[in-house]
Amino acid sequence: MNQDKPLILVTNDDGISAPGIRTLIDVMSKIGTVVVVAPDSPQSATGHSITINDTLYINKISKENAPILEYSCSGTPVDCVKLAVNEVLKRKPDLCVSGINHGSNSSINVIYSGTMSAAVEAGIEGIPAIGFSLLDYDWNADFEQIKTFIHTISLEVLEKGLPENIVLNVNFPKLKEKEIKGIKICRQAKALWIEKFDKRKTPQGKDYYWLTGEFVNQDKGEDTDEWALANGYISIVPVQFDLTAHHAIQQLNTWKWNE
Repeated sequence: MNQDKPLILVTNDDGISAPGIRTLIDVMSKIGTVVVVAPDSPQSATGHSITINDTLYINKISKENAPILEYSCSGTPVDCVKLAVNEVLKRKPDLCVSGINHGSNSSINVIYSGTMSAAVEAGIEGIPAIGFSLLDYDWNADFEQIKTFIHTISLEVLEKGLPENIVLNVNFPKLKEKEIKGIKICRQAKALWIEKFDKRKTPQGKDYYWLTGEFVNQDKGEDTDEWALANGYISIVPVQFDLTAHHAIQQLNTWKWNE
């Protein structure tokens, strides 16, 4: 590996063959030395799950002397980062990028996202990390329109670093490059999924369920990721993995816990 270039770990949750990660690899290869460790099959909505009750496999799929090392992993996106840091890479990477996700990871979606969980895991390891998502679920989405922005954002993080224990959640609207108005630093919108289960029967008469739902944005603020995306901006939300509700500690300390 070229020690003069930044070492960049690339992963995702849509699987190593997804067009989104292929685009991300292409952009990162113009910035530094790229190593890819990504799931061998789609792992969307796996959140921060890890494999503890099954074996894990990792396979080198790049050819000998290829400029980019690529490995497929049988586990989750978080497994991919753990294996990359502990088994594949000889040193800690300078940057971890996850994505480009086929679909939104704005607002509450960050909780369920395998893409963002991979970035968070890298952050836990002390690696500057970014999760990238495009608001287009089409497998053949046009990722070319956002390559310049990804390049710029990644270089900024490499140059300036990130605050301690923070990773970036970057979402792109489904627009042409010239239609995107710019980048906004946002907070996560207060929104949720109103979920329903479509109950069906197998040919044998056994009940099964298919999860459906409606995304409801309850937040009218103009400083949120949902507002930015709806108004033609790229949203960047700084995400922390300390889940402590610090504002609640004082109130809870007034309760009679020890009486």
